[in-house]
Amino acid sequence: MILIPASAQQKDCWRIFRGDVKLQGVSPSKLPEKSRLLWSCQTGGGIKAAPVVCDGKIVIGSVNGSLYALSMKGELIWEFKTGNSIEAPALIVNGIVYIGNLDGILYALDLKSGKERWQYKTDNQIMGSSNYWTVGGKLYILVGSYDYYLHCVEASSGKMVWKYESDNFINGAAAISDGSAVFGGCDGFLHVVDLKSGELKSKIDVANYVASSATIDKHYAYVGDYDGRFTCVNLKEEKIVWQYEDEKVHLPFIASPSLYRNFLVIGNRDRNLYCFNKTTGELIWKFNTGSRIDASTIIVDEKIVVANMRGDFLVLGLNDAKLLWSYELGSPLSGNPAVVDEKIIVGAEDGRVYCFGN
Repeated sequence: MILIPASAQQKDCWRIFRGDVKLQGVSPSKLPEKSRLLWSCQTGGGIKAAPVVCDGKIVIGSVNGSLYALSMKGELIWEFKTGNSIEAPALIVNGIVYIGNLDGILYALDLKSGKERWQYKTDNQIMGSSNYWTVGGKLYILVGSYDYYLHCVEASSGKMVWKYESDNFINGAAAISDGSAVFGGCDGFLHVVDLKSGELKSKIDVANYVASSATIDKHYAYVGDYDGRFTCVNLKEEKIVWQYEDEKVHLPFIASPSLYRNFLVIGNRDRNLYCFNKTTGELIWKFNTGSRIDASTIIVDEKIVVANMRGDFLVLGLNDAKLLWSYELGSPLSGNPAVVDEKIIVGAEDGRVYCFGN
């Protein structure tokens, strides 16, 4: 059987929280030189999850247990109540929304109506986004759980295909590349699992605790950890190529990295945004945003979109970290934005969804 890669990104569709199945955090859209707040919409609870956007609908979960679908003008289309907090970003594929909650239930919902198609139960909470792949014309969904397992289910039915057991909680999403699922976890290992069989290909010791998702480029994985290290791993040779660590400060990388050309960008809880050379690990620049960064960055149009836990929303130049634009929301931002059709959409812990553009 042949593994079919995911379709190319579209300017008006941000189907997964990092933009593509390799979780590279890059949008093909453009940004206006100066954005302004176009609208905001109040939901029923605080928002920690990142939004996803497809077919003119914004989908985002809340800690009140509801999943919301909004129009591109901020109008409520539907609300689906799951019964427990949603902190994981949703996934949209072929008109279906896949979302997990802290009950450990993965739901499949119709994007147009919000009607439930099926649900799949894991044995502990789901904190990370689902990802997807196809083989033999069939679509499959991958999701990690605090039950230690990476689960693979049929997208059409929710029937389990396989599950792979790690050694601790799985907090982030699995990246997909070259027939493999790649993810870190609270066991400190980077796991490489065969997509068709669910069998382990390799397991590389990188840290004590990995809370974020890895980014994949060819046979290299890039991942930050809870002890403040940022690591490049050669997946073929199963070894660490380079590792960055601030000798004075050891605060966590909760965010996932963005990768564009030779630039790797990631935020840290030490308030700084870091840019590395992906090949050598050389620190190109760092920028102090004024507050800790839990949200992952998005690279778009040679610019970086970043949010921090003070509620600051910033756009920086990719090459030099020059501040191009900023907006103070005043509420913590822990989920990365979605950038589609020259608009920036983000959810905040005040329960509002915000849309910026021109």
